[in-house]
Amino acid sequence: MIILKTPEQITRMRVAGQAVAEILELLRTAIGPGIKTLALNAIAEEECKKRRAIPVFKNYPHPCAGGKSFPAAICASINEEVVHGIPGERILQEGDIISIDFGLILNGYAGDAAITVPVGEVSAQALRLIKYTEKALFKGIHEARIGNQLGQVSHAIQKYAEEHGFSVVREFVGHGIGRKMHEDPPVPNYGRVNQGPKLKEGMTIAIEPMLNIGASSVFTKADDWTVVTRDGSLSAHFEHSIAITDRGPEILTLV
Repeated sequence: MIILKTPEQITRMRVAGQAVAEILELLRTAIGPGIKTLALNAIAEEECKKRRAIPVFKNYPHPCAGGKSFPAAICASINEEVVHGIPGERILQEGDIISIDFGLILNGYAGDAAITVPVGEVSAQALRLIKYTEKALFKGIHEARIGNQLGQVSHAIQKYAEEHGFSVVREFVGHGIGRKMHEDPPVPNYGRVNQGPKLKEGMTIAIEPMLNIGASSVFTKADDWTVVTRDGSLSAHFEHSIAITDRGPEILTLV
């Protein structure tokens, strides 16, 4: 069931979203050659403690992993890793790109967002992927308006991505968000304009395109979490949590 949020609830989600945005910015500034992904995770966990927030990914059981709990506060996905990369001892190298997906619950409400960041100097191809993945996200957000069907959001993302030569990952999608990180409705990054529920004031959703330089096919590695491109091509991921309002879409996870 799609849950419409009251203005008071959206205010609380705004606070949670702001915390997510601030922590992602701290992680962005910490990213560089020589840092371990586990160190990035430690920053996120410490910032959650300071804010008395719950890092919602940690110990989260995902059905795609057979109920196995995720062991960290952030997903850190490098190069061909699309999503759900587990932080560890891997050291970031010059030329890598890294996607950080992060969510928390603060005062009973969730925020969720993702960024992809170049590590030092990266290829022009990698920069182009990052640029157009973020732009695809904003194309989708632009269509998240009262009276539009959700398919208009999905179609805008797909159309923009494919026009610029990128493929859209289909196995993983965005979602409703509120008291829980994952609520209805699912928010695909592909589709037709006349599909899906009509958007109403008070809906809150997380839109999160994942684009690949190569083919869209992906698979999950033996750790049951890390999703990678089947052809080894680079992937990027951006996400914002938004509210549908009578003034248009409000981004809740923007600094």
